[in-house]
Formats: sequence, C-alpha cells, structure tokens
Amino acid sequence: MSEHDGAPPIAGMKRSTEPATSAGPEETMPHVLVAGKLHPSGIALLRDAPEVTFDYVEEVSEESYAPFIAAADGLVIRTQPLSAPIIAQADRLKIVSRHGVGYDAVDLLALNGRGIALAIVGDVNSVSVAEHAMLLLLACAKKLLRADASVREGNWTWRNRLEATELSGKRLLIMGFGRTGRQLARYAGVFGMEIRAYDPYLQAAGWPEGPVAPVDDLAVGLGWADAISVHVPKAACPTIGAGELAAMKPSAIVVNTARGGVVDEAALLEALRQGRISAAGLDVFDDEPPLADHPLFGLDQVILTPHIAGLTAECAERMAISSVQNVLDFFSGTIDPALIVNKEQLNANS
Repeated sequence: MSEHDGAPPIAGMKRSTEPATSAGPEETMPHVLVAGKLHPSGIALLRDAPEVTFDYVEEVSEESYAPFIAAADGLVIRTQPLSAPIIAQADRLKIVSRHGVGYDAVDLLALNGRGIALAIVGDVNSVSVAEHAMLLLLACAKKLLRADASVREGNWTWRNRLEATELSGKRLLIMGFGRTGRQLARYAGVFGMEIRAYDPYLQAAGWPEGPVAPVDDLAVGLGWADAISVHVPKAACPTIGAGELAAMKPSAIVVNTARGGVVDEAALLEALRQGRISAAGLDVFDDEPPLADHPLFGLDQVILTPHIAGLTAECAERMAISSVQNVLDFFSGTIDPALIVNKEQLNANS
C-alpha cells in the first residue's frame, strides 16, 4: 500500500505492503495512519478492508507519527498528544479516532477549527475499569501492601493489629455514574456495600432506574462515604481537591481510575500523611509515568498501578477493533453520531 519516498526511518514503525485490492487508483482510497501499537485484531480489520490503505507506527509518541500525518485522511491514535502544530500539517485529515474514551491529549479546538471529527470508542472498557476500581477498593481496605510486606519481612505479628477492614456494610460514593460507574455499583453491591452516586449532569438528564440513589450535594456525599471511586472527566481544576478531601472521614478510601489531575495529588499526599484519610488507590497520575522519587511511592497505604484499568487483553482487542471501525464507518457514512465528540461544532461549521 502507501509508501512515502524519502520518509525518515522510525523505530517501531510498520507499513502495509500489500497491493490495493479494490478497483480504481490507490490515490482515491482514504489513507489511514495508525499511531501507537494496536491489538492485532485492529490491524487485521484494516488489512482486510479493501477500501483503505494505511501506515502503522507502533511507537507511542507524537514525534514518531508526525512525518506521516500529511498523507492521512484518517488517524487512529493511542494516548500520545495530537497538538495544534501537527494538526496544521494534516491537510487531508477528516477523522481522528481515539483508542479509548478520553481525549485530554487531543487539541479539540484545533480539530474544530479545521472541521475534523473526533471519535471515541463506545462501551468497550467499562467492565475492565470497574473491575480494577473494585480491585483497588479491596486492596486498600485489606491493607494489601502492608500485609504482603509483613510476610516477606517475617513480621507475622502485624496481622494482630487488625488494620484490615471489610467492605461489606460500608458506604461507597461513585463520582460519575456512567457505564463504568454503574458497572462498579453492580460489583460493589455484591460485596454488600451501600451505594450512592454523584452525577449532576445525569441527574439533570434523568436518573436511571435502580437501587443507587443520587447525591445532590457533593460535600454531604463525601462526608457520608467510607469509600469514594472517581469516574469523571478531567476538568480545568481537580474535582477532588483539598476542600473535598477535608470533607471525608479519616477512615475514607479514595480510588481514581479516571484521569490524572482529577484528584489533586499534592492535596491527597498531605491528607494521607496527616491521617485525614485512610488509603488511596491510583491508576492515573498528573505526569505519566510518574518520576521515580514521587512522594506517594513512600506510602504503604497507597496502591499504585500503571494506568492499566482498561488494559486487559480482552479490552485492548475491543478498543482496537472499535477505534479502527470508527474510521471505516466514517468513510462509509455509517458512523454512530453518538461516538463523535464534536458533532455540534462540525454541524456549526458546515
């Protein structure tokens, strides 16, 4: 398929080499750039699509895919940035499909200015993320790091301190009651937790039927909860800052599987150090990967994972297929409008 003469070699880059199978000159086909390593099922979907050509750059960085953006009509992108300067070089670009549901690293204003659609995947990762949130809740409640260390260090008597607690009968506040939040509610309900949720946008649109009641006042909900799990988009300011942490019980657990910056890391660190909350489970960070001397690393009441809540083998395959299918559907005119983030701006510019 497409080759760009004189393009600099890039580590981790792959290009399709099969001849075009559809009728007509290759130049008339949409050309897709895949930026970042995808599950093989996603690449197979592109390879089997006769109506497109594609380039595949496995390395996850803006620099690695930048030399190929000018030839792309569609872009499938992982977690690396898509900045305004790169978008300015993409003269042919019509659709960007994120391999996931977040798009913090994408300059949406620059896409809107060019009339380029931004698509996200549908409900492909709610099970994986909700399972991970449940894992972090359990690990925090059971003081898993301290328990593990006690065995490895020969401190068998640590268990007599009775630091581990049960989730059964405890109160869980879910912040953000979308698909992932609702899936977590089902899991936590099986563990016997009392569950409420805070989601003013959903509450205004119409609260879903079920046993989970909405919380009108966030401060009241935070004070009520024994555990808080965050499932909201990143905003201009942290959703959980010093004020929100001050509203929590000293025994509270905070879990964040949403986005770095949703929870104020500095405020969280101080709350943990001062014993104003009990434990935290974090899958996401302000800077990823965090530096080796990050102060949270020294706290054994904190469970840390490397932004893997949605990175199960099953979920990776679903995201790869869905993100590629969005591009194919866009060019065939069949994409689900609900998956287009900026459809209102596109309609306004049309």
